Amino acid sequence: MNTTAMFPPGQKLPNDSFTGNAFLTALVARDKNNDFTVGSLTYEPNTRSYWHSHPKGQVLIIIDGEGFYQEKGKPARAIKKGDVVIAPENVAHWHGASSTTKMVDIAITNYQGDVQATWLQPVTDEEYNSVQTHK
Repeated sequence: MNTTAMFPPGQKLPNDSFTGNAFLTALVARDKNNDFTVGSLTYEPNTRSYWHSHPKGQVLIIIDGEGFYQEKGKPARAIKKGDVVIAPENVAHWHGASSTTKMVDIAITNYQGDVQATWLQPVTDEEYNSVQTHK
């Protein structure tokens, strides 16, 4: 067990939204005062989300490792511990670890009604492998 991790990896997420092994530790649940959730996501190397969007956007705070964030139609950008990423509302994007390092982020995701995310198609190996050169 990694005793230096800020939060435990948590529950493995299903492979209908992620390629590889991603884990979630829920930190803040939606309630009458907070119309968002906060979770710590751990991505093992080579793990990434599917393309997806959020009707009210998302904030990612990278707390460990290195990875990538890409919006549809734009170049991927390398992200690392200490970076903050703001995913605009209704913009298809993906994020995940690099091929050689894990990545851990804190995701703050808003709701619009009962919708928090719209999941799209997987990021292909070709798409993912092409960003590894942008580090």
